[in-house]
Amino acid sequence: MNTHTFIAFDLGATSGRAIVGTLSDGKIAMEEISRFPNGIIAVGEHFHWDILGIYEILKNSLKTCAQMGKYTPESIGIDTWGVDFGFLAEDGSLLGEPYAYRDPHTNGIIEEYFKLVPREKVYGLTGIQFLQFNSIFQLYALKRNNSSLLKAAKDLLFMPDLLNYLFTGIKKAEFTIASTSQMLNPKTMKWAPELFDAFGAPVSLMQDIVLPGTVIGSLTDAIAKETGIGKIPVIAVAAHDTGSAIAAVPAEGENWAYLSSGTWSLMGIETRKALIDKETEAMNFTNEGGVEGTFRFLKNITGMWLLEQCRKEWAVQKDYSYGELVDLAKAEQSFRSFVDSDAPDFMNPENMVEAIAGYCQRTGQVVPDSIGQFVRCIFESLALKYRYTLEQLKRVSPHPIEKLHVIGGGAKNAYLCQFTANSINIPVVAGPAEGTAMGNLLVQAMALGYLKSLADIREVVRNSVETQTYLPQDTAAWDKAYAQYVKTIGK
Repeated sequence: MNTHTFIAFDLGATSGRAIVGTLSDGKIAMEEISRFPNGIIAVGEHFHWDILGIYEILKNSLKTCAQMGKYTPESIGIDTWGVDFGFLAEDGSLLGEPYAYRDPHTNGIIEEYFKLVPREKVYGLTGIQFLQFNSIFQLYALKRNNSSLLKAAKDLLFMPDLLNYLFTGIKKAEFTIASTSQMLNPKTMKWAPELFDAFGAPVSLMQDIVLPGTVIGSLTDAIAKETGIGKIPVIAVAAHDTGSAIAAVPAEGENWAYLSSGTWSLMGIETRKALIDKETEAMNFTNEGGVEGTFRFLKNITGMWLLEQCRKEWAVQKDYSYGELVDLAKAEQSFRSFVDSDAPDFMNPENMVEAIAGYCQRTGQVVPDSIGQFVRCIFESLALKYRYTLEQLKRVSPHPIEKLHVIGGGAKNAYLCQFTANSINIPVVAGPAEGTAMGNLLVQAMALGYLKSLADIREVVRNSVETQTYLPQDTAAWDKAYAQYVKTIGK
């Protein structure tokens, strides 16, 4: 029986971890070897990522793996959140710390950019959902603000590509992460020079695009020696964390949608070509890259960010566990008030509890006055937002949608999964919770020839995890609540 081992670095906006995966007998087993916090660093009026701090943690994780003595990893893969990037100078050195997507320098930037390139042209070239922090708008903000970093930059690298470079010295742009930027034309699979030319940014900043499953190169001699892990290859996995997660959806056939549930909720379908037309533009859906050249036609939805931020504020009095918060919510009356999680109010408020209360007051609703009421408001609002998004998906999907696969941390939230099934009125299949790391590991296995296709990856996932199915309940009450939700959020 052949056994193969890989290391996945899975980096999110609030935490990261290193996971060893062992592929054997058609199943993948995983062991977490390190977990560490990640977060935005405030420097003056701006927000950044500590890329060198992350790099040091990843090296230490490799040391830990080597010192354990129980694994002989064959490769490494890195996935992160989307859109953010760093710059390299002419000599290859890092220029500053990358801006974080919640930095205010892109406030109001979209309409300003549309004066240079019309909205319909930008969407027609990229098929990407308009979000103020998309890479093209970040880059324009830097140019507009006369950034000295941009003036000195020779290369732009997205976060996982930048970490790959620090490990190997090789500069590439992985397809799935590049597609989040709103700089890539999904039809030509090349950068869209018109979007750069409009404000005088050189398209030469960008790297050659490689597909998931491409071997970038081996660890540098210095890192191989420092960590003790050896000269193992670094593989371009689906470097956007959602791309890795979707690769690990344990689905068969095509009549399904997915929901990658965490700080962000990403709901969509998998397609063989980008869906770009007037209707998808009006609905502001995105076409992001996937494994085997597929596309993730999806909508980015602000997810558990609201609860995560509220929980931080409540922690001043008590550090509530998620289980305790769910219990408090269960004790409250249903459908008292709703919020649109994507409203500007919730982008990065100083106090999320006050932001939710202010939204409810502004929209003429009952203002939550207990922790349980706030939690229930968040969960019910998310479930109803999922229905709103799924209704849009159904209008343009090339195939029926008969079930929803929930992956990521939200798959462990039985309360929200049941609410979601009730709201959308189709079965919800939850799991795997560790889909991102699993997809990362299995794309490495495919790159090294141990699996042959995306279908093989999903078969391994089905062999390896148990899922939980939630059937719709109380659908009449949820239908009534949905009508009120749509009226409240003004859609």
